[in-house]
Amino acid sequence: MDRVLPKRFWTQQRLILSGGGLLLAGLLAYTFFFADKRSKLNVEREKITVSPVKIGAFEEFIAVTGVVQPLKTIRLDAIEGGYVTQKLVEGGTQVTKGQVLLKLENQGLKLSFLQSETEANRLVNDLQNTRQRLRVERFALRKALAELDAQIEQAKDGYDRKARLIKDKVVSEEDYLKDKRTYERLVKQREIEAESQKYQEDNSKLQIQQLEGTLARTQRNVALWQQTLENLVVKAPVSGQLSSIDVEVGSNINRGQNIGQIDDLNGFKMRVGVDEHYISRVFPGLSGSFEFNGQEYTLSISRVYPEVRNGRFDVDMIFPKGVPQGIKRGQSSPIRLELGKAAKATLLPVGGFFSDTGGNWVYVLDNSGKRATKRAITLGRKNPEFYEVLEGLQPGEQVITSSYENFGDNEVLEF
Repeated sequence: MDRVLPKRFWTQQRLILSGGGLLLAGLLAYTFFFADKRSKLNVEREKITVSPVKIGAFEEFIAVTGVVQPLKTIRLDAIEGGYVTQKLVEGGTQVTKGQVLLKLENQGLKLSFLQSETEANRLVNDLQNTRQRLRVERFALRKALAELDAQIEQAKDGYDRKARLIKDKVVSEEDYLKDKRTYERLVKQREIEAESQKYQEDNSKLQIQQLEGTLARTQRNVALWQQTLENLVVKAPVSGQLSSIDVEVGSNINRGQNIGQIDDLNGFKMRVGVDEHYISRVFPGLSGSFEFNGQEYTLSISRVYPEVRNGRFDVDMIFPKGVPQGIKRGQSSPIRLELGKAAKATLLPVGGFFSDTGGNWVYVLDNSGKRATKRAITLGRKNPEFYEVLEGLQPGEQVITSSYENFGDNEVLEF
């Protein structure tokens, strides 16, 4: 006989439904409490650049470009103005000191020279006439004194004779006094004549001194005008290469106008443009280096030009160990300009990531190499090859250093 079995609660269907519900609930709980909720982006590994973080010597330097220039460049300025009548040398020619380059014409200067020369000649004639007049006056005065001396001597004889005779009352007192007054008058007249002669001679000497002084000044003016006329012939002040001469026959040149330059080819230097950001850190004595014909040469800053133009300032660098053989004026070359001594540091290669993050964070690969996560970092100094890492990275870690432009705000990159 059949027996009725009791109905079971946990049927196979219920077990399957309960298990599926528990599995779904567990999955939801894991997703809510434990799953990685960070934004992710899949990228192709071949399209990014990964660089290692390492320990090394951080050399603080900047890459600049230098242009070879002569060690000395002499500006060729017109001392006097005028129009060009002859141009004897073209640019690029080797010239020697004193060689004539240009000849100028200036009628105004010639006229001034002739006027000064005429004035000097007039003063020479005046001086000669004054000296001649002084000689004639001296002869006349000597003659007048000689005649007075003769008259005094004659009057004195008569006076002395009357003085003896009046004692014997041979002559009258009136005759005696008359001869006495005549004698005394002649003596007084001689004193006045001698004093007048001295005054006239002193006055003539003063006139001569004044004329000599005026003549000397005028002759100096004549010499200056002569030198000015000579400056109309433009000569090379030094030997070297006339690199440029910017005038043509018939053109007018003003006084002080630059008409060219002469390069001293006995030595060379490098003229280097540096970003104004480094103006406080660049000073004479800093060293640098560059390659030429497969060899490395040392440079040293000799002069800093403080004027900033278009965000850059110039420095001159010389070759302390000798100029490279075969170097030519106008050649340009990249230069490694050192700003400080090398120091041990954690280094991160330079890359395009910096323009997107400002150096505040980077993507760092995990140990599997299949995922990179965003991490905050702190960078210090920079040279053209490396950043100095201050915080956030350890040697051996791998960092994406290419541009982050296409990564958006995603925190995790998966390859």
